[in-house]
Amino acid sequence: MFRVAFYMPHNHPDISLGVSHAIDSYMRAVGEGPRTITYAHINYSEGAPLTAVRWDEVRRVLRDTRRWSFPEDFSDREQGEIEKRGFELGILFTGGFGSSNGYELEYRARIPGRLAPEEKIVSLLTATLPIEYLEEHGPARVRQLALDMASKLLFASGHAGLALHVYRGLRLTDDAFRAEALRYPGIDLRAAWLHEKWMGLRVDGVHWLNFLGPPILNQFSGAAALRSRLHSAETTLVELDEERVVVSLGERPDAGELTTGKTLPAYREFAQVLEPWLEPLFLPRTTVSVEPPRYTKLRLTEDEARRWWRRFLD
Repeated sequence: MFRVAFYMPHNHPDISLGVSHAIDSYMRAVGEGPRTITYAHINYSEGAPLTAVRWDEVRRVLRDTRRWSFPEDFSDREQGEIEKRGFELGILFTGGFGSSNGYELEYRARIPGRLAPEEKIVSLLTATLPIEYLEEHGPARVRQLALDMASKLLFASGHAGLALHVYRGLRLTDDAFRAEALRYPGIDLRAAWLHEKWMGLRVDGVHWLNFLGPPILNQFSGAAALRSRLHSAETTLVELDEERVVVSLGERPDAGELTTGKTLPAYREFAQVLEPWLEPLFLPRTTVSVEPPRYTKLRLTEDEARRWWRRFLD
């Protein structure tokens, strides 16, 4: 599939307008209907068909920009619900119950007013498209969609590119599938790992399109300094405004192929520039009785996960 993600170190009131714009951009591009988006869930509700009434409910919660100071401004019931789900506000658009058509958009606003100074929890917006959409409309149109979604977001980082999503965990015997997935360095396996809340203000790897904003871009001393460190002919850096850039690695997303020596040199160069700011490896163990233990829905060994994690660095 094709995945877009933005990490925003802000509470909902500060980003509500940008998030609303990104949702509208996505919905205009993919449309509503039985083959794309038909359902909307609010705060882990069971969901409801995306009727005019449901759109009104979505718009209402997006417009709710009261300044919360957790936990004093919430009722006891609200506090319990927010703590349980792990975010203040969540909106999920899907193709319906049990849908796996590749179209999905999710927004999670971080819980405000409870962060210690050292914590860097972010609000998150992600969206996916099936590969068929990319093939039908072409990379230029998909790139423009990602840029439209980003245009009003206060992101620290973000990306757009190829990703793997598995809807249920692999079996330990699915070695052929695991080996196949690990052959393609340009496909992000982390979409199957559900790791985002641990990332903070780091960068989640290297992708076809890479969005950098404050405070991360500041660590490179700005756009000009970052551009001076990128020499691949396939790499372009475009300034979206004074504080935000997008780094593109080629005209279209590329999966690479390790067995044929297609190691994606532009990706490797950019990864080495980003290395001090890359997120740490987080491995949620998914087996209890099996030794050696396996991690993530892909049931990777720790060695497999670490080798993939450093595939552009070693």
